[in-house]
Amino acid sequence: MIKTTNRNKLLTLFFISIIFASCQHHTCQQESSENQILEENLSENESNIVVQMESEHSEISTQEEINDEEVIEDTIEVSSGPTTVFNEVTQTYALSCGESPEGFSCVPGGWFTRGIDIDPHICEQSGQPHDDHPSTIPSSRVWVDTFYMAITETTNVAFERCVEAEICDENAGPNYLDFDDPQQAITGISWYDAVTYCEWLGGRLPTEAEWEMAARGPDGDIYPWGMTISDCDHAVIRDERGRSCGILRDGQTPNTGRVSDVASRSAYRYGLFDMIGNAEEWVADWWSRDWEECGEDCSGINPQGPGQESHENLRYKVVRGGSWYWGAEHATGYHRRRHHPSNDPFHHFGFRCAISIE
Repeated sequence: MIKTTNRNKLLTLFFISIIFASCQHHTCQQESSENQILEENLSENESNIVVQMESEHSEISTQEEINDEEVIEDTIEVSSGPTTVFNEVTQTYALSCGESPEGFSCVPGGWFTRGIDIDPHICEQSGQPHDDHPSTIPSSRVWVDTFYMAITETTNVAFERCVEAEICDENAGPNYLDFDDPQQAITGISWYDAVTYCEWLGGRLPTEAEWEMAARGPDGDIYPWGMTISDCDHAVIRDERGRSCGILRDGQTPNTGRVSDVASRSAYRYGLFDMIGNAEEWVADWWSRDWEECGEDCSGINPQGPGQESHENLRYKVVRGGSWYWGAEHATGYHRRRHHPSNDPFHHFGFRCAISIE
């Protein structure tokens, strides 16, 4: 009995071990299956997380791009105001345009082309040199600082206020009939009268360089409106119909024409009217035979013209811009004319003022 019992016990233990091993193997397989399922779930979750992270990253990147665009737009908005030109010689920038005084427009400082290299026109106006040598040559690059220029030529009514203030000469002004309308450009005054008025106004006459910069701009255009030749659509000049674009004046010599009200044509560069035509305009400078003869006084930075040390031997001042009396050959941004500052003999010249920016 004992042997049988032991054998039975051994068999029992043997089967138990087999069952245990089988169960253990089954459990391992189950755990392996569960682990595989868990790994698959984790892999799927990780994939979802990666997709979600990539989506979020894409959104963040897009948002950053939008923000970058907003920054760029802000930068453009900030820097979209008037910029100034750098002067390599003085290592400074031209002053920015502030708020212009009433009746004035800002001409930004910078380099411009003054004069011309070839000028086929020989000036035949009275009192000019008649030696077939143009006074407008050669061209050169000149710098002027930012300044304010009167939008229009000085009018009769504006000059009258200076007379009423007992500053300007009451005898200054036109000698012809039909030249005294309040809004016509005042004519027939001397260079000294023009200086007196501008100083009373708190300004001065523009230099010849400033005047040409205002008329031609920084790129050397021939006219305030570009490169199209002067005609009566652009300026009050003489054309095939006659002086002042065929408009007759009152009096015994109607064909001599008359000056027009200011701003009868469009404003062009810098918002200025009548820089070409209507009334020829006094400027500050003494006359030089040409730019080469003038030399350093007419070149470089803010040239003031000849006679800065002494003008004892200088006889003439400069007028610019052509007029109602003369044709298109005189109506350019570079044309120059000389005359005695006393306006003797008498001519119907006008002027406009300038103001420095401190």
